[in-house]
Order: sequence, then structure tokens, then C-alpha cells
Amino acid sequence: MIYNSFARVYSELMDDDLYNDWAKYVEFRAGNAKNLLDVACGTGDLTILLANQYDVTGTDLSEEMLKIAEEKSKDAGVSIPFIQSNMLDLFELGNYDLITCFDDSICYLKDEDELAIAFNQAYQHLNDGGKYLFDAHSLYQMDEVFPGYMFNHKEEDSAFMWSSFEGENPHSIEHELTFFDWDEKIGGYKANTEIHRERTYPITTFVSILEDIGFKNIKVSADFGKSEPKQDSNRWFFEAEK
Repeated sequence: MIYNSFARVYSELMDDDLYNDWAKYVEFRAGNAKNLLDVACGTGDLTILLANQYDVTGTDLSEEMLKIAEEKSKDAGVSIPFIQSNMLDLFELGNYDLITCFDDSICYLKDEDELAIAFNQAYQHLNDGGKYLFDAHSLYQMDEVFPGYMFNHKEEDSAFMWSSFEGENPHSIEHELTFFDWDEKIGGYKANTEIHRERTYPITTFVSILEDIGFKNIKVSADFGKSEPKQDSNRWFFEAEK
């Protein structure tokens, strides 16, 4: 799945405080890291914040997201390489002290096999002693919060409807995103629908796969690293070292 229409409203929907929280989490966990790869960087907000302290590269599957990221980086006066790439295939990229993958992007992988491929790609592109930081939806978020969730967003010439439904697989969800854009030619709105599928796993599954790949010193937290995971935590944070 590649973000298309969603790329246009993504930044408007995101809370800027979240990017600041992710940036603080990275800074706290980064140690002596000098260069950083931000996987699934989206429209680049976090990547740009991290560029204040690290030599950063951003990568994302969506060309539309990266176009917006490039525009934002120019407006911010920072030079960042943004490269279109799948987290399952980072072969053309170099090695880094730190690799990040936030905003539950890891949950878009369809099964444990793809999870292992993504983790292995991160491992192969880390320098010795480097760290891999990512987050994922908790079981509580996926099983209790998302099913039946609805959200509407309206602008002067567009509207956006978000509905979430329980998916076919355990701990999975389907987000139905419908966009309405005003079309002068027809004097009305054109509708476009995207389906976003996400899946998560118990903490033990994530940790087991990380260990199988070769990661060590694995730590799991919640609330951007400020607390231990609880039953009602919405998001888990993972730190693993090569």
C-alpha cells in the first residue's frame, strides 16, 4: 500500500507534539550516534527535526510523501537526502549508527515473515553497536480502540472520512479512508477511497524475531520511553542494538 490522497492531508492530521516526543525519544536513546536513517519518514517532519543533531537520510515507499518532505526541508533550510525505498529492501543504502521507524509504520507489514525481513534489513544497515528504534501499536490499541473508530476532517474544498474495522488476521485492523475533492470541471466532489491495513503482535513476538535476527540488549517501553508497557498502553517502543 502506498499513500496517495492521504499524503496531502497527513501533516494536517498529525499532532506536531508527537514529532517532538519522537525526537526527544531518539535523542535520549541515540548515544554517540552521528548518522541516522529514518525509515518510513512520511512527509519528513521528524526527519527535519533530527537533522538539527544528526546527519540524516529519509526513506519512504510513497513518492507523494517524499515530494512533500523535500518541500518542507527546503522551507526549513536543511539539506536532507530523501530516497524512495521499501523497508523490506534497503540494499542500495549505506550503513548508519541509528535507524528509526516510527508512527506504527512497522504495523503495515502483512505477517511475521515480512517483519523478519524488515528487521534483517535494519540489522544489515547498522554499524556495529548501532541501534534500531521503532514503535508499534499495542494489542490494546488494535483490539479495543480501533474497531469502530471514526474521524471526519473538512477543509474549504475537500473532506476526509476515516473509518476503522476489525481485520481478518489476529490483532489487525482495516482503515477505510475516503477523500472528497472539489472538481471544477464537474461542479462537484470526486471521491477516492484507500484501504490501509495494519497488524501488530504480542511484545514477545517482536522480541523473539529481533533476537533471531541477531539483535541484543532489546528494551521495550511505552509513553515514548517514559514508562513500562501496561495493559492499556496505546503504543510500544522498541530499542535493539547490533
